Amino acid sequence: MGIALAPWAASPTLAQTAVPASLYPGDLPAAMADGRMLGHLPYPEVASGDLVAAPPGFAVGQPCVINRDAAPDLARMLTAAALTPSVGKTLRGLSCFRSIAHQRAVFCHNRRRGHCGDPAMRALTVAPPGFSEHATGYAIDFAIRPSAGCADVDSCIATTPAGRWLISHAPDFGFELSFPIGNAQGVTWEPWHWRWVGANLKVPGATRARLAVGRARARYPASPRVTDISDLWLKPPSVPPPVMLPQLLPPPIIAPVERRRRKWFRL
Repeated sequence: MGIALAPWAASPTLAQTAVPASLYPGDLPAAMADGRMLGHLPYPEVASGDLVAAPPGFAVGQPCVINRDAAPDLARMLTAAALTPSVGKTLRGLSCFRSIAHQRAVFCHNRRRGHCGDPAMRALTVAPPGFSEHATGYAIDFAIRPSAGCADVDSCIATTPAGRWLISHAPDFGFELSFPIGNAQGVTWEPWHWRWVGANLKVPGATRARLAVGRARARYPASPRVTDISDLWLKPPSVPPPVMLPQLLPPPIIAPVERRRRKWFRL
């Protein structure tokens, strides 16, 4: 499956390091000292020249554009999925790159300016503007078409043949699950949300992708995640130490003693 690497025609990008005040909902709390907001990490918006269209027929609804670094692996992954009888061409792109402006509309449900309902509740399932991996162009929300009774952005995707295939094979193509069950970030389990980081650092663009989401990978490990020798510096997930059970040893073997020594022992 080929993909045309033509730059996506988009409006000029927003500031790379800060959310413009006009896009910042007035009822959101201030970012914490470490830059996080409501459990989410900040992400810059990718330059429009680094965005390309996803393969034809992949998008559901609105167009899907992604970071050009991720495009070759996405095309290869979709080809592999299409060759799997139980999956075929059912993997589709529900949401790909989202600008910070678009993220504000998603987070606020298009409410009136400056009002987003309960931001803490919204942040369980949607990142605030300026704090979404989608702004990097490396994140994709997958959907299943036909849905076979599984609605979009629902955990049931993990039980479908296509969802199970993603969990088993997506890391082979450089994609990892950003928000696994019980993630320390406090975000709802999202088996539909995958980010591209490259299968290894030899893949063109993998270094840029890993820098963009490096803090999340080190602090909140994905599962399943891409693992290779270059990931050894990442902080491992916090797991309790194994329970050490007492080792049961057979009774010691006592060598027979000489007759004269046994006699001495009876004294």
